[in-house]
Amino acid sequence: MAEVTIELIKQLRDRTGAGLMDCKGALLANDGDLDKATDWLREKGLAKAAKKADRIAAEGLALAVTCPKCGKTVVLEVNCETDFVAKGDAFHKLVEDVAWVILKNEPKDVEEAKALTTELFTDATVKMGEKFDLRRFTIFQKEDHTIGSYIHMGGKIAVAVVLDNADDEVAKQIAMHIAANNPQYATMAEVPADVKEHELQVQREAAKNDEKLANKPAQVLDKILEGKINKYFAELTLEAQPFLMDDSKTVGQFLKEKGVQVLKFVRYQVGEGIEKRKDDFASEVMSQAK
Repeated sequence: MAEVTIELIKQLRDRTGAGLMDCKGALLANDGDLDKATDWLREKGLAKAAKKADRIAAEGLALAVTCPKCGKTVVLEVNCETDFVAKGDAFHKLVEDVAWVILKNEPKDVEEAKALTTELFTDATVKMGEKFDLRRFTIFQKEDHTIGSYIHMGGKIAVAVVLDNADDEVAKQIAMHIAANNPQYATMAEVPADVKEHELQVQREAAKNDEKLANKPAQVLDKILEGKINKYFAELTLEAQPFLMDDSKTVGQFLKEKGVQVLKFVRYQVGEGIEKRKDDFASEVMSQAK
């Protein structure tokens, strides 16, 4: 059996980030072969990840990365289990590496992107011992348009927006507005008909319980409900929102002044829509004691 030296252990630790005793055990199990020991640790990392399959990865990082050569931008969200790991340099490096793989290969969906980044996530599990998940991504092509991006709260929110005929400063301002105000649509015309119809039914039911509207003629009530619906969707529509940088005008008015049009945008907020686990520690202790 080959001698497991301190230098070998150090090399394996530098390569994998695993603990010293884990590195020593891996080398002993693989006759001092560094490559086999690396694979062994990765396999053990996979086993650990499998045990964590029921964990909820609701923390993480949202990032927007632009290729300076090709001009493409990717916005992505990668999740982890704890805020402590989410703030660490190693996790940030993982997300950046995943972003560049996506930019280079342009996978068609998340499943394809996960297949391309399996090794990155496996190595991260060995190093950091948490469950990681590539939740979503969007790629924007440069073409002849301007892409603005903005990262808010250290990566809790990431935005990219594509504009026609805009300079970089305008693009950045619009991206910042989207980060702060979370519009769901660019214009009222983008709101799907079924979504409008659903809101109309909600407002009709609400009107039945409003004494002020009880005796209104049908035509008058319809006008009132139309106004309520327009107001509701105006709050969710980018061009109808008061502009973050100058609330005396709407975003639409600002864009018109600049001769600019928003073509599309994406806003990712870490963990939105993920229900975090609420562990009952006392119950868990009692269950183990039985």
